[in-house]
Amino acid sequence: MLLIPSLQRCVQLLLLPLHVLACLGFWDSFYKKVFPYVMAKVAAIYNHKVYRRKQELFSNLRKFAGPSGQLMLLEIGTGTGTNFQFYPPGCRLTCTDPNPNFRKFLLKSLSENQHLKLERLVIASGEDLHQIPDGTMDVVVCTLVLCSVTNIKKVLMEVLRVLRLGGAFYFLEHVAADHSSWTYFWQKVCDPVWKYFGDGCSLSRETEKELEKTNFSELNLRHMHVTPYWIPSSPHIIGYAVK
Repeated sequence: MLLIPSLQRCVQLLLLPLHVLACLGFWDSFYKKVFPYVMAKVAAIYNHKVYRRKQELFSNLRKFAGPSGQLMLLEIGTGTGTNFQFYPPGCRLTCTDPNPNFRKFLLKSLSENQHLKLERLVIASGEDLHQIPDGTMDVVVCTLVLCSVTNIKKVLMEVLRVLRLGGAFYFLEHVAADHSSWTYFWQKVCDPVWKYFGDGCSLSRETEKELEKTNFSELNLRHMHVTPYWIPSSPHIIGYAVK
């Protein structure tokens, strides 16, 4: 479709000053500081919309607890800690995020969820979790993160590495719409803008295909939409995969 590249170029032209700042390294350093404050507001609104979905998704976390009965859980891209309220009491939590500016928001969420025990807080990207030993996690959680990572395949390989055999990977991600839809059309048009204001986020990422290609023994995945349905980030996938 020739119209998409044309509209993308128009959008890129409008964003030329921003692109110059990004090339010079100014935008990233500025936005990394601002983004946590934005997410503290946006994540609360989003959590309200998907509250029941998250409740349902995380309701069976306990069944993946290890032989000791304790649940060792790693969250990739923890951000402000909006998932903490859904984790079971006594859960031993390891948090990772590449942006250190989220720390104060994360600690605030922990203070409001004292049923959890924080084991470690690691500043790291999902592509490189070398600080987490092999096979030490019962559960890995990733929500609204795979859309913005640099290499989704590397992240999923790291997930498999840190999970014990029989452990589970829980996900909730916005994804590419059906390619024949208007939503997909606008996803492709808006992608150049979205990455600047969504910390590298891509609206048209085919996350489902990447999950299917990863060597999980079981994949439980459902499609859903988040309101308002007309926004390009409405299409989602939700579920869990077992190693």
